Amino acid sequence: MSKYRHLAALGSSFAAGPGIAPIVDSRAMRSGRNYAHVLAEALNAELTDLTVSGATTETIVDKEQRLLWRKFRPQLEGLPADADLVTITAGGNDLSYIGSMLRLAWANRLRARRWSRIIGDVVGRKGLPEIGPADVKGAASGLARVVESVRARAPQARILLVDYLTVMGDQTAFTSETPFGPVEVAAFRDLAKQLALAFGNAAATTGAELVRASELSADHALGSADPWVLGLQPSPFGSTGASFHPNAAGMRAVAAEIHRLVVE
Repeated sequence: MSKYRHLAALGSSFAAGPGIAPIVDSRAMRSGRNYAHVLAEALNAELTDLTVSGATTETIVDKEQRLLWRKFRPQLEGLPADADLVTITAGGNDLSYIGSMLRLAWANRLRARRWSRIIGDVVGRKGLPEIGPADVKGAASGLARVVESVRARAPQARILLVDYLTVMGDQTAFTSETPFGPVEVAAFRDLAKQLALAFGNAAATTGAELVRASELSADHALGSADPWVLGLQPSPFGSTGASFHPNAAGMRAVAAEIHRLVVE
């Protein structure tokens, strides 16, 4: 029997699980089968799921989050003091990781048609994100701040930093679901490495445990035989928010890895 009785989950869409049925909070684009829900079920633990798609490390700690016309209070405000296991997946939005991927994917799709080429040029005018050492340092500092804030609010909690599942891999090539050229794929793979580095630095700084979902999923990127993430979703309304995010298999894999870590 697990010793963990109260699990709390903090984070952005890679933790919330947009697009995975059932959606238990449409405002937060939060799934009832994200890795926190699957893990809580396996541990027979109470769950407080505070994840919100679009969250940054700031909106987890102390900044109000705006998602379209909705507002969310900082996630830390809802963290129970008696939580004994806390998972954190954030930082990608600090680096515009998936947001820039989605924007460029739609830009490339629109550019492929003569009638929408001008619109595609407008959507894709920012191009590829340029991430430098200062950006990585900022994301790592943000993650470290989340960890320290959790410790202050739930001092008995075991804290796990859970990094991002791999989206682009060795086999990722241009398709309707991954409308990127080789240079773009390489750039996003490099950005993913920088994000993983930020997680590693935050774990080293704070002493929090690191669950390397990025390494766990290296052979399950888009283009693989068994991807753990979704490609570009077809509709520009609603479902597009699930693009380049974990699918149900990916969430189960992350939950299983965390369960192995905390139980074995």
